[in-house]
Formats: sequence, C-alpha cells, structure tokens
Amino acid sequence: MPFGAELSEQGGARFRIWAPSARAVELGLARDGREEFLPLDRRDGGWYEGHVGVGPGARYRYRIDGGLVVPDPASRFQPDDVHGPSELIDPGAWEWTDRAWRGRPWDEAVLYELHVGSFTPEGTYAGVQGRLDHLKAVGVTAIELMPLADFPGARNWGYDGVLPFAPDSRYGRPEDLKALVQAAHAKNLMVFLDVVYNHFGPEGNYLSAYAAPFFTERHHTPWGAAINFDGEDARTVRDYYVHNALYWLEEYHFDGLRFDAVHAIMDDSEPDILSEIAAAVARGPGRERLVHLVLENDANQSRYLARDDAGRPRFYTAQWNDDIHHALHVSATDETGGYYADYADAPLRHLGRCLAEGFAYQGDPSAFRDGEKRGEPSRDLPPTAFVNFLQNHDQIGNRAFGERITDLADTARVRALSAVFLLAPGVPLLFMGEEWAARQPFPFFCDFGPELARAVTEGRRKEFARFPAFSDPEARSRIPDPNDPATFGEAVLDWGALTNPEHAGWLAWHRELLAVRAREIVPRLPRLRPGAARFRVIEDRGLYVEWPLEEGATLVLCANLSAEPLALDGRPNGRELYVQSETDDGAMSGGRLGPWSVAWLLQPATA
Repeated sequence: MPFGAELSEQGGARFRIWAPSARAVELGLARDGREEFLPLDRRDGGWYEGHVGVGPGARYRYRIDGGLVVPDPASRFQPDDVHGPSELIDPGAWEWTDRAWRGRPWDEAVLYELHVGSFTPEGTYAGVQGRLDHLKAVGVTAIELMPLADFPGARNWGYDGVLPFAPDSRYGRPEDLKALVQAAHAKNLMVFLDVVYNHFGPEGNYLSAYAAPFFTERHHTPWGAAINFDGEDARTVRDYYVHNALYWLEEYHFDGLRFDAVHAIMDDSEPDILSEIAAAVARGPGRERLVHLVLENDANQSRYLARDDAGRPRFYTAQWNDDIHHALHVSATDETGGYYADYADAPLRHLGRCLAEGFAYQGDPSAFRDGEKRGEPSRDLPPTAFVNFLQNHDQIGNRAFGERITDLADTARVRALSAVFLLAPGVPLLFMGEEWAARQPFPFFCDFGPELARAVTEGRRKEFARFPAFSDPEARSRIPDPNDPATFGEAVLDWGALTNPEHAGWLAWHRELLAVRAREIVPRLPRLRPGAARFRVIEDRGLYVEWPLEEGATLVLCANLSAEPLALDGRPNGRELYVQSETDDGAMSGGRLGPWSVAWLLQPATA
C-alpha cells in the first residue's frame, strides 16, 4: 500500500504521507514516555517519507510545518480516537484459517445490515460474533456492517468517519474484526462492509491542512467541497480510495463492499472513480474468489449494473433499490410527505415496476425533484441486480424519532409486504432486529465535541421544522438529541425480547419465509429470462407479477395489498410455494384474494 506505515522485510518500518501543502513534515514517535520528532525526506509529488527502526505497536503521528500534529490519514488503527496517535499494525500477524473460502454466489445472498455498536449490549466485534448462529438460523447468508472508519467520540452511525483505513477502536482491535470475519466464513456466512467515499465527517479530518488538493471547489456536495476525483493532483486521491477498497477486501477478507451515496461522488473523468475501483477489484481479489460490490445510488444509473454476455457484472453486482422501499413504505403507512410523494399516486404500479423491471424511475420525471428526470432503463437487468428492503438504517434513522415500520403500520400490512420482498427474485435485506420486530428505535446518534454537538442538535431539529408535525418549537424540542448517550442507548437491541411469544412468533415467521426462499426461489434465479417479467395492477389494490423461467415455467406473485377482499379473474393455477394470509380460509378462496394476502406460485410450462 503506497500510503501510511508499512513494516519492512529488512526490519523497522517505512512511514509515508502525502502532504503537498506542507513545507516540512516530521514523524512523531512515542519513546520512553516522551515524543520524539524526526524529519521526513521530501519526495516528488508532495510525498514525505522515512524509515525508522520501530516495530508493531509503535505509536506515531505527523507534525506539519513544526506546528499542527495529526494522525496518519492511512492509519490502520487509532487506539485513542481520531485526534490521538496512530498505531503501527502488522497486517501479516493474523493467522487466517479461511484460506479455502471462495465466497458464495450472489444469488444466495440474504443481507442483514447491522450497526456493531448497537447490535448487542457488548457493542463489539466479539458481540456480533456471538450472534452468528442466530443469524444463520434465521436464514441470513450475508452480514453487512455499517461503516467502521474511525469516527470521533464513543458513538456514531459510522457515516462521520475521518480515517477510512482504521476500524474504530470502540468496537475492538483489528484482530477482533478479523476474528469476526473468519468465524462468519466458518459458518458459511459472507461479510460485507459499508464504505463512505463521498465525504469526511465534520470532526477529526485534518487533510485540508496539509493536502489541500484532496478537495475541490469545482464540485459541491451536501457536506461542502467535494473530494477531488477529477482535478489537478486527483491521481493520488483516486489511489487513496482504490487502495482503501482493496485493503478491506484483501487485508480483512471481506466478501464485498456497499458504497454509500455514490450519487454524491462528483467525477467528470473517464473512467470515473467507480469504474476504476470496480476494475481494480476484478483484477485483484476478484480473480481468486467471489467478491460482490453494491451501490447506493439515488440517480438510478443502471449503466454501473450492466452484465456481460455471460451474465456476469461488468462493474457492480447490485444496487440498493430505494424505489421499492418507497413503494412498500407508502403501501404500509399511507405516508405521502417528502420523497414518498413520488410514489403516492400509484404505489402498486411503482412496486410492480420495481419487481418486474428493477427501478420505478427509469428516466421518468420526479415531482419531488421539481420535474427532473431520474434514472436509466433497467428492464433488461436481472432481478438480483437490485437489493430490496422494507427497512434499513437510513429509512428508520432519518425519521425524527427513528421509528421502525412495525411502529408505523399494523401487522397484516407488514407481513404481507414482507412476504412480497423477501420472496421476490431481487436480493432481500433485513435491518438488525427486523426478524423479530424489535421495538428499539434507531435514531441518529453521534458524540461530537461541545460546539459541534450543539450545532448538530440544532440542525437536526431545524431540519424537521418544515414538517407540519414539528412546526411548533416545543414539538421539535422532543426530537432526541443525537449527542445524548441515552439516544444511543435506546437503539441497542434487547435480545431478551426473544423470550416474548410475540417476538418469537415474528422470528419463526421470518425463518419460514427465508427457508422457502432458499428452497424454492434461489435455485430458480439463474433460470429467469432477462427482460421477460411483467406485471399488472388489479383494481388499484392487487398486484400480479410473472417471471418466466427458461424451461417455460413461470414464477407468479399474486397479492391483495388492501383491507378488502379482491376478486380474481379465476384462480391462478400452479403449485403454491408460499401463502401469507391473515384469515382462516387462506389467501385464495372462491375466486377472491383475502385482505392483505400474498400467494407465490410456480406455474408449469404450457404445452
């Protein structure tokens, strides 16, 4: 890795930092209870470098122009948080036992998004490791960790990280994270990591002080000046992120990455940074094992999901499909505010289009975006190019109080809509605790310094002032303070709830659905005919979707997503794979589909 500190085969370590805005850089080393500063040699291109006789465990940092002292921007570990010294790590010291692991096919993926700090009372990698058997029993095949890049303070979602190579010390040491990944592989579970390449957090990012070209005023993001991916000196910035992606995949054996909000990555170059990262992964770890790259992209740019002639991803394996979430959410709650307005006119039409074609918006004008066209055609992509969900960290946490869907909609609606997305050919994602209808909210939380903390709290409440429910200052004052430790405490899952019959029932139900998926849906995914799925909406209340298979059979979804019985044009024929009904007489009876009922069938090939 060209960045950071690397142990040398000849002994000692090489220290290297890109500081084009600095006149001089010194290496600070903690020795015998005091800090010693050693000058580094200036190299071409703004690099500073030096070789020092120290070994693993050494604490170090850099002094810029004799004043500001900063951690290594490519630090592998920060034992004392983002403002403290970095620790020299030996990446080869961990003895991996998963050398035979080659990953799992993407078709088998059932993703489970979790936040390490609030997933268990321990709030550690070891805590997650202790729950792997639970996840496997549910039917999960892939764990997706929310971002781990070192963030300021003791609590954070992870999207305020400032040291992208350093897994946060609050959750454990690098060896603990490697132990988690290794243990997951031993149980045939994949592990994904969410990475943030569109911005840095507001506290602890020192790059602008000594590497001003890392950012550009040519582009702007919701967080301010954009990261410089396409201007002068962009090559080094691009390398920083290419190597970061390779670092997590190679050094930690992750099976894939989820790239946060790539629509906020501004890059006019060709190839752009997303294409370059995908190519580097394919040339590197992707040659030896299955590696899956997943996007979050509000722009719905299907070009990144293109397949080759053999059906393999050219760039990215899949994308989180916000369209299907929004259609499902409107169907569950009848909410129409904010971006839900784009789905309120015909939620079942949008849902049907997502199930059959991928995106609901494929170049269509968005009223929420003042008529701006959004998206690209996606019909010819396989359903597995899309990750489907009813909940995730964003869609829960961006609410004022962080409510889960089971707090907003009744059981019949949630179960019907879950039976749709969990068995649909797209890849399903559960958010931690969803499998037992956990009651813990997931509000936004952080732990910034006093001045920034006040600004964040005030900004959070101001953000919701435009909503009628929070027009009154007193109502806004009840919005949880993100910096209050109690706000984080509310988000920690209560595993004791599994002894409650209601929660145990939800858990058993999710296990049943995912067992059906593994048995009936997953084996048929490779045989779905690309671009052949079709849907129709019945009386604005029902949904009928067909996915033709290569051998002539057809996977069928028939759903009544309303509180009234729905008349059918004859009972669909075929073998029932799964039926979800809230009534005793089953989902389909007498030519009608019961309220909030879902039926999955396999129709045989016609002669």
